[in-house]
Amino acid sequence: MSRQSVNPELGGGTPDSPLLPLEEARRRMYGALGRIEEVERVSISDALGRICAEDVVSPIDVPGHTNSALDGYAVRGDDLARSGDKALELIGTSWAGKSFPGEVSAGEAVRIMTGAAMPRGADTVVAQEQAESDGSHVRIGAGHRRGQNVRQVGEDLARGEVALAAGLRLMPAELGLLASLGLGQIAVRRRLRVAIFSTGDELRDAGEPREDATVYDSNRFTLHGMLTRLGAEVLDRGIVRDTRDAVRAAVLTAAGEADVVISSGGVSTGEADFVQDVLAGLGEVVFWRVAIKPGRPIAFARLADTLFFGLPGNPVAVMVTFYQFLQPALLRMMGVADPRPVPLMKAVAASRLEKRAGRTEFYRAVLERDERGELVVRRTGRQGSGVLHSMSEANCFVILPDDCETVEAGTTVDVQPFFGLV
Repeated sequence: MSRQSVNPELGGGTPDSPLLPLEEARRRMYGALGRIEEVERVSISDALGRICAEDVVSPIDVPGHTNSALDGYAVRGDDLARSGDKALELIGTSWAGKSFPGEVSAGEAVRIMTGAAMPRGADTVVAQEQAESDGSHVRIGAGHRRGQNVRQVGEDLARGEVALAAGLRLMPAELGLLASLGLGQIAVRRRLRVAIFSTGDELRDAGEPREDATVYDSNRFTLHGMLTRLGAEVLDRGIVRDTRDAVRAAVLTAAGEADVVISSGGVSTGEADFVQDVLAGLGEVVFWRVAIKPGRPIAFARLADTLFFGLPGNPVAVMVTFYQFLQPALLRMMGVADPRPVPLMKAVAASRLEKRAGRTEFYRAVLERDERGELVVRRTGRQGSGVLHSMSEANCFVILPDDCETVEAGTTVDVQPFFGLV
């Protein structure tokens, strides 16, 4: 899998390494990223969420003919009244898809529909609600200007102009734009292949019997949903037992079939946590612990041409680390030219948020307006990294930076809305 290039000048990480600040961990991660280069052509009906692989140049002018922006009357600008009213003779109708065949001369007007071609001689459209017609004449008052309500040839896009730039993620507006150009297919980068597995003897799959001291594995399903939403091809490799050999075999198998491997669990310092040890023997660990909460134990490694993310086992930590690390990284690998983070907002904390300096913390919270219309944010109850319903109930993160300490109610804080993020 020679599709990725990496930066060889990155440091490693060990269990004894100091906690990396959030921005430094991101910098190291971004330096190791390559990009999917393979390109395929797909129907525009199958292109939602895909990444445009090359500039799309418009083969036509859009619109292709000068037309009316609304229902009304096509007239000559010279015939507009400067004061009072003016009556013009109606000589026909220009329909959308069926142009008026004649020419508008002085003192004449043509009934015209939205999108219909402008008749020869006319250069202005008066809205139907701003005119009075008796069927043979139309009376138009003063206050109109030449050229109003007319869409010119190529006003939206000119032939030969770049309509969509390479690296753009195709959303509904882009699909409609492609269709408006008469393009039925588009070149996109192939989907990023991501293999996922969970580690832990205590894990059971949903639907299986659950014995004492076992829990159902939620992380793979959360990851599957987040990756699918992102547009990746997901390879679910199930649950891996807590032995070094089993973890090593799972990592090697997944690395042989995917661009990125994501595991959950087994990255801490417990006696049954083997992920970091296995990674150190197979490749280069770029970092292992990051100064964030939740999600401090997060491993990032390079295994030849494959990148590996070892996420914590706690469900909320999986989601926080995915959105703060993996999502922007995967978008870059997918070929997105500018994977901008969701802009932060300012809101007032409704309650005390406890924190100690030296790490960035992500509170799950609800952003809303109070009775005065001001933005306030309240946390969603208990914030333990295993309390998954705290994410389900939330609509934003409150982000408290590493140099911040406990903030009191009434303090203005940074908020990252989920809209556009999840």
